[in-house]
Amino acid sequence: MTSPLFVAKPVLPKLEDFIPYLEEIWRSEVLTNNGPFHQKLEQALESYLGAPCAMLFNNGTIALLVALKMLDLPPGSEVITTPLTFAATAHSITWNGLKPVFADVDPETLTIDPKAVEKAITAKTSAILAVHVYGTVCDTVKLQDIANRNGIRLIYDAAHVFGTTISGVPIGTFGDVSVFSFHATKLFNTFEGGLITTQSAIDKDRVYFLRNFGIKNEEEVVDIGINGKMNEMQAAIGLLNLQLVNRERAIRAELRRDYNNILHNVAGIRTPKEQSGVSNSEQYYHIVIDPVVFSRSRDDIYKELKQAGIFSRKYFHPICTDFSPYKGNVIHSAYEEPYVETVKTRVLCLPFHSGVTEDHLKLIDQVFNRR
Repeated sequence: MTSPLFVAKPVLPKLEDFIPYLEEIWRSEVLTNNGPFHQKLEQALESYLGAPCAMLFNNGTIALLVALKMLDLPPGSEVITTPLTFAATAHSITWNGLKPVFADVDPETLTIDPKAVEKAITAKTSAILAVHVYGTVCDTVKLQDIANRNGIRLIYDAAHVFGTTISGVPIGTFGDVSVFSFHATKLFNTFEGGLITTQSAIDKDRVYFLRNFGIKNEEEVVDIGINGKMNEMQAAIGLLNLQLVNRERAIRAELRRDYNNILHNVAGIRTPKEQSGVSNSEQYYHIVIDPVVFSRSRDDIYKELKQAGIFSRKYFHPICTDFSPYKGNVIHSAYEEPYVETVKTRVLCLPFHSGVTEDHLKLIDQVFNRR
């Protein structure tokens, strides 16, 4: 009998490799406040992600809050985002005294639909907060064009696309600012953590002050900041895990091919769209299930997998506009009915990490193909 399999499994270094880092922290007694491991990891990520500005945070949500704050958007103005995302995306808008406005997703990519964004724009719109989902990237060209034509800012929630490039261009250099999450479920983790990237090293000072209470020195506070600093233990884990990312991505790329082989001939199952020129982060493997064609619903499959000891996730269901803070908000769409209302009951993320074995794959095959 196989052991339970969960949708995510944290990438961790060998414990013996972490011990020397702990010993160094104990020797130095530097635990936080831009310590040596923090500085090394920031430099390493700037290089790995190809971003002129890469600034670490204690978690991705604080990084999102700061990303919006640094753009000095007018109080009460509107920020267009997608409802098919983690709640923190919308929450970060509201916490900044801004109004989230929801736009539908593209049926093919499930990222925010530029046509829906166009419909959502008003005189009060100040920004777009787009989300790259499941490793699939947004239409960066069309979104940037919309932002330029309307004189608004463009932010990307890049939690699902660590290490991705589009035609060789690093994902963290699109738009005005991108935000990454280093939560334990992510391809690259620091237990908890986050990162802001921009196209310009000039942004480093502003992000630094916003991350550290606005403190310039012992006697000067020059901005209204928050405590977003990453501690030395998180940074140490990050330095070790960064060495493991490429291997994990390669394993997941092979697993993607295995899943595609299992599912490609199954009527009513849509596998992830391959995007030309995009190096996939291999963050998630999501499928969309048509219950009429497949003769079973997403929830049926979720339950059957669970009975077999395989724990998939209904990412993202419920969607943001189903939650009480945003319930009743309009979802602007290019269609008669927002597609996101349909797909939220059909999308399912399968376990996607190096812990998936051949036995697990056989069980998954049996569930989908009734073998």
